[in-house]
Amino acid sequence: MINKRRNRLLKLLDERKAATVHELVESLDASPSTIRRDISWLAARNLIHRTRGGAETSPQKKRLGGLANDTFADNLRANAARKYAIARHAAALCDDGETIIINGGTTTFMMADFLADRSLKIMTNSFLMADRLLATSQNEVLIPGGTVYRDENVILSPFDNDATGDQYASKMFMSVSGLSMLGLVETDPLLIRAEKRLIGQAEKLIVLVDSSKFARRAGLILCSLKQVHTVITDSDVADLSVQWLEQAGVKVIVVTPEVPPERHCIALDGAHLGLQGAMCTMLA
Repeated sequence: MINKRRNRLLKLLDERKAATVHELVESLDASPSTIRRDISWLAARNLIHRTRGGAETSPQKKRLGGLANDTFADNLRANAARKYAIARHAAALCDDGETIIINGGTTTFMMADFLADRSLKIMTNSFLMADRLLATSQNEVLIPGGTVYRDENVILSPFDNDATGDQYASKMFMSVSGLSMLGLVETDPLLIRAEKRLIGQAEKLIVLVDSSKFARRAGLILCSLKQVHTVITDSDVADLSVQWLEQAGVKVIVVTPEVPPERHCIALDGAHLGLQGAMCTMLA
């Protein structure tokens, strides 16, 4: 109930850009003290910006050392039903006992919900993915050494000798900013450098992209379609996009969107860095 109200509050601010406590009380049918607590809770997680007498949408952060992408929290809320269905199908492709790589995207992050009862060795550069897996599963988790980019939820190293090159995986599951006939598209050079190293360690590259990603053309080419084994997308994808992927030799899996559970309605609800447990290995 609390999450549902806070999610409605976020939606209202997305629509109006700003609102007073009085306006939110009327729209959400809650007391002023409840609304103020919700504003404080969301502002503490950088999901909104608290103002005198109300709240407004959080301004885009310009951080020293930040990546060029939107924040992980922003992306997790976008197209959640499409991403959740894609993540479910991706997790079903994993076989117990194998080693896989999962990169730090929002669609791949949702795979954790479906890996709770599996027995896998998982390497990920997503600290939130590692945290979720350690808390909910018995999978062995490996994370690379490097710098933590909080807003984007990734651990990246600028160096080639970060030990990821010593790991082999049968499959790599990857989210990307966009996809075109030229290949996979990303927006940050440092991210591309790290992802290319991971791609080189996997036998099969499986790309998780909701249909909106096909419309994004700007960015830097991460790799060509020749390196992609499978693309999992949703039923809103254009037939033409499926055709040129298949003509490039890529297997295409189309899934029907499904509404995720309420815990995904507010980005990063309860998420924290606190990596724990004996099964987590830091690759230095």
